[in-house]
Amino acid sequence: MPEQNGNAVQHRLSAEGADHLLLAGVNDAHLLELSRVCGCRVVLRDDHLLLSGSMEGVEKLVPVAQHMIDLARGGSAFSSDDIVRFVDMARTRDGTLARVGEGSRIILPGAKRAVAAKSEGQREYLDAMEENDIVVGIGPAGTGKTYLAVAMAVDALAKKRVKRIILARPAVEAGENLGFLPGDLQDKVDPYLRPLYDALEDMMTIERMRRALDTRQIEIAPLAYMRGRTLHDAFVILDEAQNATAAQMKMFLTRLGLNSRAVITGDKTQIDLPRREDSGLLQIETVLQGIDGISFVYMQSADVIRHKLVKDIIRAYAAAAGEPEEGSQQS
Repeated sequence: MPEQNGNAVQHRLSAEGADHLLLAGVNDAHLLELSRVCGCRVVLRDDHLLLSGSMEGVEKLVPVAQHMIDLARGGSAFSSDDIVRFVDMARTRDGTLARVGEGSRIILPGAKRAVAAKSEGQREYLDAMEENDIVVGIGPAGTGKTYLAVAMAVDALAKKRVKRIILARPAVEAGENLGFLPGDLQDKVDPYLRPLYDALEDMMTIERMRRALDTRQIEIAPLAYMRGRTLHDAFVILDEAQNATAAQMKMFLTRLGLNSRAVITGDKTQIDLPRREDSGLLQIETVLQGIDGISFVYMQSADVIRHKLVKDIIRAYAAAAGEPEEGSQQS
């Protein structure tokens, strides 16, 4: 229970077993950031974390501080930017922080680092991909929709759950400009597929990735290349799905063959089609809801893992347009 001293209260949390350097950060950087964000005093003394401030401030601070202690006990490092995200998660998800970082981790052979959920929304997304044949991940830029989907695909390939990975993207941004770009057709569309290559390069050695691309164990192609194919034993990802038309989306979904899984990612605020209502992503929200084996995961600005200003930019644009925050619908 918090101890009250005048208008201020103090709450004591046990930090026994936690790595003090991971918890406090270099020169107490983590504690200082937590104090700055929450407007409370945070002190690590012996094996206790002391939180001091207003009753309301301390109550909001407790789940965040406890989450940091749990991570430090488990040997999981985090940054000052992560602390800002933890606070946002506690505010937007009713203080639900306990499961983030628990089990939601993918260890890939040859990868630079383990891929782990860094927010509650990311954990829900990873769980959905583990449990469903088709997952639709919807949310703003920077929430890790594509990156985590590629990680799950590489993991499934490494564990021989599938025989190949198919990564597809609509190239609608190119429009008529394709003809003005140098090179053959593949050279013209490669710039629009570059984010998929970037994700792969972060999870595989260059040699392994090139070998997989050469043998077509991994295929990266514009969505139009999927027409007329049946994809067996494959992990298929459709990225930037907000720019797939309704007809293209139906074509993509009906390509799935035996032992195949699909992940569809998109951001409804970045539709580049001439008419917004033509987006296949918007259509499947209505058409496919409630089908067993298909899961919709909605991420929020609190799940943004990029520079800490990105989530503020997303919120500012939404407010200026008079729109609700992207991902506010839950399923």
